Amino acid sequence: MKPQSSAKPIHTMVSIALMTALMCIFSPLAIPLPISLVPLSFATLVLYIMAYILTPVHGLISCLVYLFLGFIGLPVFSGFSGGFGKLAGPTGGYLIGYLFLIVISSWFIHHFRMHKLWSILGMVIGTAILYLFGTIWLAKMANLSFFAALAAGVLPYLIGDAIKIITASILGPILKRAIPQK
Repeated sequence: MKPQSSAKPIHTMVSIALMTALMCIFSPLAIPLPISLVPLSFATLVLYIMAYILTPVHGLISCLVYLFLGFIGLPVFSGFSGGFGKLAGPTGGYLIGYLFLIVISSWFIHHFRMHKLWSILGMVIGTAILYLFGTIWLAKMANLSFFAALAAGVLPYLIGDAIKIITASILGPILKRAIPQK
């Protein structure tokens, strides 16, 4: 019987930690939009790429660690903010929606062996669930109708997220191949 190598668990932990670090580095870099309470963030681009690198479970763990770091007050959310208030505020639903985005996107990417159209479909579905969860939350927290929240929290971001999805569908497979697998 072959002895079990400890390289795989270490490789997995390092991959999760690196993707969490990328979330912490790129998510605070946000562009406020005058027409919305929700800033334009690079977090979703990192999540789309993370979906290629990590399995759905490992992506979920990475995202949960990121949200925990923000929850305890580290400035890892958009605009270098953090704390419970950010999660409970108008954009908190989008932050929680990251969990759905990473699991759904990664599942499609890994289940369909990184087939480009299925990968893009998974990212689109994950983003739609993120938008739904975030819009409902934004409507409740900002006392807006669902459609007003949709206009403020989704419509201004559709083109940008489409560009991020296309970018990730190109870079994701390249990065996945470049990372040594254990």
